[in-house]
Amino acid sequence: MAGWTLGIESTAHTLSFGLVDPLGNPHPACSDTVRPDEGGIHPREAADHHKDIANSLLTNVLEKYDVHPGDIGIVAYSQGPGLGPCLRVGAAIARGISSRLNTPLIGVNHCVAHIEIGRQQCGCDDPVLLYVSGGNTQVIAHLDGRYRVLGETLDIGIGNMLDKFARTQGIPFPGGPVIEKLASEWLENNPNPSLDGLELPFAVRGMDLAFSGVMTAAQRLLDNGAPLGAVCWSLQEHAFSACVEIAERAMSHTGKTELLLGGGVACNSRLRQMCELMTEERDSTSHAPPRMYCIDNGTMIALLGKIEYQNGRVTSYEQSAVDQYLRTDQTPVTWAV
Repeated sequence: MAGWTLGIESTAHTLSFGLVDPLGNPHPACSDTVRPDEGGIHPREAADHHKDIANSLLTNVLEKYDVHPGDIGIVAYSQGPGLGPCLRVGAAIARGISSRLNTPLIGVNHCVAHIEIGRQQCGCDDPVLLYVSGGNTQVIAHLDGRYRVLGETLDIGIGNMLDKFARTQGIPFPGGPVIEKLASEWLENNPNPSLDGLELPFAVRGMDLAFSGVMTAAQRLLDNGAPLGAVCWSLQEHAFSACVEIAERAMSHTGKTELLLGGGVACNSRLRQMCELMTEERDSTSHAPPRMYCIDNGTMIALLGKIEYQNGRVTSYEQSAVDQYLRTDQTPVTWAV
């Protein structure tokens, strides 16, 4: 039996170390996130943050679970997709630990890791995944040994869109949770809301999505005097409805009866509610893992690393370079789904 699996997540704003024990049980990660005072995430500054915090985070996670370095049997890391400078920091840390401990190194697909931690936590069999994060928005389903992308954003990820809109209002990163709070507070004071005067373009483009125009139109509503809370509510309703629509189409097309949410925006309570309503009408089920496993975390990287290792894959140092454009459907799924 292999020892503990260490997972290193460094695709963007968060550096995270997570562990999966020898029996395959995941343990909550130790993480630290860049939170700039203004503007968005600068890749180089985020990478510097990851380098500065890495040693203390690693120490924290090992001490938290009373794991000695010699107990680590597998080292996994996010190989892509993500921000190049950030990915390279995580890969360098992983190579160093793997070399020092003489343990197998496994570079994993960050997007697939979201799927597998969700399946493990929610007990899903063969779901359609609605993957909603800062850099990605995709609807995914398994077919013929791959996770196939059935629809995706044509411009920016939904999380990126929400954060950009928030920044125009002076709301610092991460803006999505603040938008959710403002929308919820406005809804409490307007229990029977109407979209009259708050209409935004619909983001659906066939099975794909486009969010940049929605964000621009939301800004125009504010310029015309609409309350910020009302616009936040409308922005969520329009953007989430578009995501749920293509997810429902994917379920209909594939015949699958489980919907699984993944990615940081899956923390949003309104999105979860909308997915539950849709699946109830289809006599299907909607699932979302605990919020600590929706956001980027090292535990999901460790879990996928262990799965890949158990199915015979190891990453050589020569093959360990990062790929910031790695796609969900580029990873062979050799394990049972």
